[in-house]
Amino acid sequence: DPTEPGAEPRSYRELWTRYHDALRASSAVAFDDLLALPVRIFDEFPEVAGKYRSRFPHILVDEYQDTNRAQYLMLRHLASDSGSLFVVGDEDQAIYSWRGANIRNILEFEKDFTNARIYRLEQNYRSTKPILDTANAMIAANTERLGKTLRTDRGAGSLVQFALLDDGRQEDEWVFDTIKE
Repeated sequence: DPTEPGAEPRSYRELWTRYHDALRASSAVAFDDLLALPVRIFDEFPEVAGKYRSRFPHILVDEYQDTNRAQYLMLRHLASDSGSLFVVGDEDQAIYSWRGANIRNILEFEKDFTNARIYRLEQNYRSTKPILDTANAMIAANTERLGKTLRTDRGAGSLVQFALLDDGRQEDEWVFDTIKE
């Protein structure tokens, strides 16, 4: 145990190496390998990628704005020009860069998949006008976006409220009290 007094500290590299050695010895892979290894196989053996491309001629990806580089590369291998790739995503909802999502995947989609047709889903059926006006004002400040204007037929509703709170507990209490009022 490296946390015991007098124990020698281990470097991250040493721990990483030991972890991957243990995986290999167990004939196991890490979660990230489930994407990285097939991409590597497809890179090295294009005929294998071709076999899977013909097996899956239609591909649907939801939340495309949250895809990472390995997922993008997998799609590039599997989505042929004659195949059918359908992605749904919203660059203004890209929130997972901290776990490796790459916003470029959606921003450059038309460049990477030149036969693509883009359909902007701007009609919102759930929210009222004040909510969408606030959302449009906020997303207009995004510097990297494809652009859209959200709209609704629901008309007026309550104004959006803003509260700056210190933590989740305060947020819970504020939401509870607001609903109770």
